[in-house]
Amino acid sequence: MLKFNEGFSANTVRYLIIVLAGCLITSCQTSTTENQSVQQRQEIASEIDSVLVDQYNLWYPRTVDNKYGGFLSRYSHDWQSIGPQDKMIVTQARHTWTASKVAYRDPSRKDFVKYGKHGFDFLRNHMWDEEYGGFYTSVTREGEVIPDDDGVIRKGLYGNAFGIYGLASYYQASGDSAALVLARQAFEWLDEGSYDHEHGGYFNSLTREGEPYEQGYPKDYNSGIHILEALAELYQVWPDQTVRARLYDMFRVVRDTFTTDRGYMNLYFREDWTPVVYTDSSRAVQEQNLATDHITFGHDIETAFLILEAAHALDFSEDSVLTHAKKMVDHTIDKAWDEEEGGFYDRGYYFQGDSEITITDSSKVWWAQAEALHSLLIMARHFPDDPEYNYFDLFARQWEYIKNYLLDPRHGGWYERGLDEDPDMREAPKATIWKGNYHTMRALLRCKQLLQDMGQ
Repeated sequence: MLKFNEGFSANTVRYLIIVLAGCLITSCQTSTTENQSVQQRQEIASEIDSVLVDQYNLWYPRTVDNKYGGFLSRYSHDWQSIGPQDKMIVTQARHTWTASKVAYRDPSRKDFVKYGKHGFDFLRNHMWDEEYGGFYTSVTREGEVIPDDDGVIRKGLYGNAFGIYGLASYYQASGDSAALVLARQAFEWLDEGSYDHEHGGYFNSLTREGEPYEQGYPKDYNSGIHILEALAELYQVWPDQTVRARLYDMFRVVRDTFTTDRGYMNLYFREDWTPVVYTDSSRAVQEQNLATDHITFGHDIETAFLILEAAHALDFSEDSVLTHAKKMVDHTIDKAWDEEEGGFYDRGYYFQGDSEITITDSSKVWWAQAEALHSLLIMARHFPDDPEYNYFDLFARQWEYIKNYLLDPRHGGWYERGLDEDPDMREAPKATIWKGNYHTMRALLRCKQLLQDMGQ
């Protein structure tokens, strides 16, 4: 204890008491804030886990087609099977990936290995072209190939990338070597016909035999980011040097060619990677070409995660790409975040003569909101004290948006678009060949794990 006769004046003592009291108050406030943060993480993790369980029960075994194999694809707003139930490679492969990933992350869910095998069997027996190799794009429910409108059978990079993605995930969960054999065959088929040995990257549109043909622009961001994730998944279970070389090539393409200095991606490219953009054109020309030149915020914030995942698979330091990923997330927050309701708008564009971006589509698509949730939490983990954005706060607000406007409290599942912008989505189908559970399940599984890691 301090005494006056030890050389301290009364004023000094009073000052020291005030300082010490302030320190105690600050310490208590910090402790309280930390406790609140831990409690909030735990609450959100618990909610996410509950939603995940609901999703498991909604999709499986409901979608499993025990009569013809594979997975049923189309369900009404109240989960009634509707339509002819044709099957697309993307849907079938994504179900295979999702079921396998659930099994891999939670060994107690043994049925999900069975669902993964169910998907693998359909991919191998009905969607793989035994004559020419590669995966067909679409088949009937019974497994008969559906040609294009002109009667010709064609294939694509996008669908084959997801075929590889699903097979690699199933092999990881099951150890079934037949799945790895088929994944390797699919990779080699793409490498022979789709890979551009002159300019790098892959061509999008392929004949049945696997040769590129002209249809629109030969290369695009969407196929590119998904072959990137497929190669990352494959390389982790099959560390082949050619796979690594292709993964590294696509990693550089996505990071350095797709993404602009501002932090968003260009969409379409010519063979030599010249972007199809109208940046210097008149506003009238820009408006006429919005279908091929616009900013798709959901893909940007998703790709921030995908390049981090690819860097991890390549065993690169996170620092080599973290700044780049952050720029993509920050641009999406800055330009697409709805400060009033939460959620991210779908599309925008920097029109000639305008000082700011214009939102050209204000809908908030389900998959983009899920991907944003995941990427925000990644940024919160890496940049907890960022001077510009409180990423965890944005993550928590995004989760509230999803609960309020995307999760159906009556029938379960996710609406296709947020009800704040599109209230008619209550009656829209819960599942189609393009609306599955891969984005939502992946985001929730990874957010649950991230929250657990942050709590340790």
